[in-house]
Amino acid sequence: MHQLLGCDDYMGSKVGWQNLFLKCRENIRFHLQPLLPHLKDPQPDLGLGAGGDQMKVADLTAEMAIVDVLLQNGVSFTLVSEESGVKEYGAQSKDCYVIVDPIDGTTNLTRGLPFYCSSIAVSDQPNLSSVHAAMVTDLFHLIDYTAFKGKGAFRNVEKIVPSKLRSLQDAVIGLDLNTYKVAELAPVLSALIANTKHIRHFGANALELCYVADGLTDAFVDIRGKLRTTDVAAGFLILKEAGGTITTPDGGEVNTKLDPRQTIKFVASGNHDIHDLILNLINQK
Repeated sequence: MHQLLGCDDYMGSKVGWQNLFLKCRENIRFHLQPLLPHLKDPQPDLGLGAGGDQMKVADLTAEMAIVDVLLQNGVSFTLVSEESGVKEYGAQSKDCYVIVDPIDGTTNLTRGLPFYCSSIAVSDQPNLSSVHAAMVTDLFHLIDYTAFKGKGAFRNVEKIVPSKLRSLQDAVIGLDLNTYKVAELAPVLSALIANTKHIRHFGANALELCYVADGLTDAFVDIRGKLRTTDVAAGFLILKEAGGTITTPDGGEVNTKLDPRQTIKFVASGNHDIHDLILNLINQK
């Protein structure tokens, strides 16, 4: 076993975390590949994960692939995972928080729908605003979105910027309505839906945040109170570093603790103008 290093040993080095992210990506893909032909077969009952969802073999496989890479490279860290919850590794674990959603879009993956990813974020404090490095890797299209605080956001090696579109009539807006409380949300969102021609939801919210960061969509709205911080920690930094805007539904700052049970509501947009239009529509009385 390597001597486990604290977060500071990597935090100052973009190259260090970039290298670890790429190793994690390759290890996830390597270990998922044998599972892909069997994902539609009956799966074992693994119980509920820390985030409250039913765990799948693919989720745990991807999580272990990430943990193995970090341990093999001598990182001391606290894992904050949607699957296994909070686990400490090494003597300096409180100095480095690694927040993972091993597979975001598990249902898509198991059904063969080509939209799923792994999400990894790194923070030196257990709160969202302290995330300083992030990767969301599109496991089907082999695209990596990465960001480092103060360094910008990237699709593979290309720097990305969000959309400047300011018209809801022409905008493509992501909207997650996947909840049993949809009847409660419908009145809040009806004005937005009525004023937006192109509503979308693809089924992996971390990747949808990256699409806003990359200008592929113009905004993404999730006000269900169901999404967890493990789902958005990486996408949050990628969007911010690209130059996008993300707030609570009432326009406040998005910052919360990093915990697999902590839920979050947000509106994420490519620019302030379209963001204000969306906020006004969902806050109509």
